[in-house]
Amino acid sequence: MVQVAMAGDVTEAEELQTILRSAGIDSELEFAVEHDPLGSDDAPQKVMVPEDSLEEAQHAIEALTEPEEIVDEA
Repeated sequence: MVQVAMAGDVTEAEELQTILRSAGIDSELEFAVEHDPLGSDDAPQKVMVPEDSLEEAQHAIEALTEPEEIVDEA
């Protein structure tokens, strides 16, 4: 498995997994930092995919995640 993305928290990681699942790509999550068993479970997460699916996974994430539009109110 190789890293395709870094998510800031579990919620974001699960959203990325949903995108990948909809594209037919398996994925797993790993803690991006050493996990403190007494600490929060909402730590940064690595989104991992099979190496042979890396490019397809990158395209799926890019296609389904758009940067938020900035509205100029001037």
